[in-house]
Amino acid sequence: MVEKSISLIDKIISRRSIRSFKSDMIPEEDIEKIIEAGTYAPNGRGLQSPIIVAVTNKEFRDKLEKINREIGGFPEDVNPFYNGPVVLIVLADKSVPTYIYDGSLVMGNLLLAAHDLGYGGIWIHRAKQEFEMDEYKEVLKDLGIEGDYEGIGHCVIGYVDGEYPEASERKENWVYYIK
Repeated sequence: MVEKSISLIDKIISRRSIRSFKSDMIPEEDIEKIIEAGTYAPNGRGLQSPIIVAVTNKEFRDKLEKINREIGGFPEDVNPFYNGPVVLIVLADKSVPTYIYDGSLVMGNLLLAAHDLGYGGIWIHRAKQEFEMDEYKEVLKDLGIEGDYEGIGHCVIGYVDGEYPEASERKENWVYYIK
């Protein structure tokens, strides 16, 4: 039997989306730990439909930021990745019926692992639209990735720049019980 870990619950409750990162790169061994945690997310029928593309190359990250900004319709001065130095792109194999859920659980694990190691993280959307573009399908092909993958999200991680955000008030009527 697995013991309940109060510290895990505390970590889950204390995690926040970070919207301001320092540009300093985090250590590669920590990036690997975060990625490993992502690979252990639950997934439908054990088919492991998601993949993770780790981007630490600033030039490619800047290119992703630009296209993400364009897709989102944001002004030129908006950085949709909030200056985060690491972007972990989660994609999932569309041939697996649970692919969206599987990829979403990977994103959750990545965000929690980053928080546990003392880094900030945020889920940024528009990976779906990016990886529907021929240019980004070609990136996957160049990496040796074959199949029909959908972008689930970008997990942007890095050192928090500024104060750690407070939690929003929890809404009423969040949970209903049938006893």
